[in-house]
Amino acid sequence: MMDSPVPPHPFEPRPRRRDRHGRGMRGPVAPPQVPLSASRGETFRDLVQDSVERLERRWPQLAEVDFVVLDVPGIPEEVVPLGSAVSAEKGRPAQIVVYRRPVEIRTKSRDERALLVHEVVVEQVAELLGLAPESVDPRYGQD
Repeated sequence: MMDSPVPPHPFEPRPRRRDRHGRGMRGPVAPPQVPLSASRGETFRDLVQDSVERLERRWPQLAEVDFVVLDVPGIPEEVVPLGSAVSAEKGRPAQIVVYRRPVEIRTKSRDERALLVHEVVVEQVAELLGLAPESVDPRYGQD
C-alpha cells in the first residue's frame, strides 16, 4: 500500500514578530495610499501626461500624436534641447519627445518642473501644428 502524497499547505503569511535587533514589530514602510514604486521617470511621465490632457481638451487632434519621454537626447548637440517634434510620415504618427534629464536639471521643485514640462509640451505642439505657442495655450509664458 502506498502512502498518499501530502497536499501542499495553502500559503500562509509569516506571523509578524520582533526583528532580531529588538526594534519592535515590523510594519509597512509607508501608508497604503502612498505609492512606493513611483520612480522619478514615472513621476515625470505623469507630468507630461497631465500637460497633454490639458491641451487635448482644446486640441482634440493631439490624440493622434505620440508623446514620448526619453532621458536624454540621442545626438550630442551644442545646445541641449528640452524636447523635439517629429511630423507624421507614412505609417508613423507624429511624435513629440520631452527629454527628462535636461528638464530636471533646470528645475528645483516639482512645481517648477510641472511648469517647464508644460511649456516644453506647448512649444513642441505649436511647432508641430505650425502655430504660435500663445495660440496653443493662451496662458503660455504667464505662469
